[in-house]
Amino acid sequence: MDQGQAAARLQVLREQLRLHAHRYYVLDDPLIADGEYDALFRELLDLEAQYPQLVSEDSPSHRVGGAVLPFFEPAEHVNPMLSLENIFTASELVAFEEKVRRYLKGEQPVPLICEPKLDGLAVELVYRDGLLVQGSTRGDGLIGENVTAQLKTVATIPLRLHESLPGELVVRGEVFLAKRGFDQLNEQRLQAGEPLFANPRNAAAGSLRQLDPKVTAQRPLQFFVYGTAHSETLGVSGQEQVLRRLGQLGLPVNPQIRLCATVAEVETCYRQMLELRHDLDYEIDGMVIKVDALELQQRLGATARAPRWAVAWKFPAMQATTVIENVEFQVGRTGAVTPVAHLRPVEVNGVLVRRATLHNFDEIRRKDLRLGDTVLVQRAGDVIPEVVKAVAELRTGSEEAIIFPIQCPECGHPLVDNAQEAIIRCVNPLCPAQQLQKLIFFAGKNGLDLEGVGKKNVEQLVREGLLRSVADFFCLDGARLGSLDGWGEKSAQKALAAIAAKKELPLGRLIAALGIRHVGEVTAEVLGAHFADLDALMVADRESLLHIDGVGTQTADSLVDFFQDCENRRMLDELQRAGVRIITTIQEAGGLEGRVFLFTGTLQQFSRDEAKALVKRHGGQVASSLSQRVTDVVVGEKAGSKQKKAEEMGLRLLSEADFFTLIGSAA
Repeated sequence: MDQGQAAARLQVLREQLRLHAHRYYVLDDPLIADGEYDALFRELLDLEAQYPQLVSEDSPSHRVGGAVLPFFEPAEHVNPMLSLENIFTASELVAFEEKVRRYLKGEQPVPLICEPKLDGLAVELVYRDGLLVQGSTRGDGLIGENVTAQLKTVATIPLRLHESLPGELVVRGEVFLAKRGFDQLNEQRLQAGEPLFANPRNAAAGSLRQLDPKVTAQRPLQFFVYGTAHSETLGVSGQEQVLRRLGQLGLPVNPQIRLCATVAEVETCYRQMLELRHDLDYEIDGMVIKVDALELQQRLGATARAPRWAVAWKFPAMQATTVIENVEFQVGRTGAVTPVAHLRPVEVNGVLVRRATLHNFDEIRRKDLRLGDTVLVQRAGDVIPEVVKAVAELRTGSEEAIIFPIQCPECGHPLVDNAQEAIIRCVNPLCPAQQLQKLIFFAGKNGLDLEGVGKKNVEQLVREGLLRSVADFFCLDGARLGSLDGWGEKSAQKALAAIAAKKELPLGRLIAALGIRHVGEVTAEVLGAHFADLDALMVADRESLLHIDGVGTQTADSLVDFFQDCENRRMLDELQRAGVRIITTIQEAGGLEGRVFLFTGTLQQFSRDEAKALVKRHGGQVASSLSQRVTDVVVGEKAGSKQKKAEEMGLRLLSEADFFTLIGSAA
């Protein structure tokens, strides 16, 4: 067989193997026996070995990766992979639907689509001209781990779509282990003397994060797609149509998806899915409910953490009985005292539970919980352990009442029981427990996100006397840090570099990191965009704060109290003396009001973030995908399909030079 004949035969083999793999793994309806498939695959391998110059990037032989990866490269998502808000009752579903209608200023029910919520690992796949070019984990929502080689071993993920769509298609879905695959994997590990996986989700995550793709290939991972990062590229108007189109392209779509016209239909679908839960060959822990119309999704938008157009209705959690052996009282960063039960260890849905929150004294009293009680415990939302109730029938008479302290267990200061709250607080601003939790929050993900400075590191630095206030982070000594147990020169320098990188930060970021009561991430950004600098915010009175959209009475009062406190003022002065500088992000009045910009391609004079910041500073808005609300498309080098589509939509196209001139005239 000459090279031309080999090329033709390889093309036939690839098409046949793709077809049969799709019928077997996705449709569960094979056309040929396993032996016949294996014979075709062996022929493919033999021809590729004989003619290596004919091996294509999308060959089925690439499903098993090659060399061991030394580390995972970061992969930036096209737009954030957000979390979902959870609901647990039918009344919360009604509240969600009513909230959606209020936001849209409509009276009619909004069609909703229901999808099983798989207990797996969210991933993003990038197809370019129909070819899979990148796959990544969700990561922190903005940047994930590049696991392209590992994802290519998942049989249900097509390496090439059934149609070679021009440009880029970014899809998202869930990688998971079927129940039988999980059982088989654990049986293999048992025979090999290896520790067993606790649950299918952990097994799936561990399998996908193997550095060697060949190890991942040995794990029976599967995949279901649930959407795209920019649905407009598919030319459809609803989520159901999105999934139907993705299925036509060869991506596996869960067959249990239902479109519902009313809330009552959603409730029926939930009950049916709950009954079906244990009959499915894969784990689901709830049902995802989405507004079907893509135009409405775009109008609803998202908060900092979750879309407003979707929620996850979680199934009742797995439960178990155990005994309350002790109760300790923990003091949080806002002074709230929370009772935590120490339990006789018990496994709940694959996780060994030793502690559970008791929330507050009202909750203890309402549930009539006592020391020594046998209790029903669950993982609320299948995540946070909580005590559901006491099993009063099993009491022996030796149980004791849980006594709430009247003084702070950390500093001895009298606790305050506010009649308007169910929480008892320590109001001593110098309480060491509060100070520690504030420092942990400041360095953590919701604060400045200081890489290399985790919770245990902060606790150690406080014990060593190196941290007293948040300003002390910026005064740490490298030599002293490197000499501590568990540290070293390299880890110390990494931590100091991360801290130095945060010496210049937007006002909103600092406000969020300070952990002020009733001030979340979104409110912090609103404040950062409203005030010119920290000094202006510090002197703002209650009335002026209440005029800011999104700031309520609790938030305004909390901000005024925080900035009037002399200890907090001293801490902010220390931050400035330590070299922390606030970057102004206030939106200036400019000529871009009412205009919405989309950036595509590579810019030479600005980074993408710098360009977006300039638009916002001059009163404009920034979009992450093409839609009718976009007014201007700034085209850089290698703009790709977005430029062509923008031209077809009749949108205004700007070169980078045009954009630079526009910004100059708007200033």
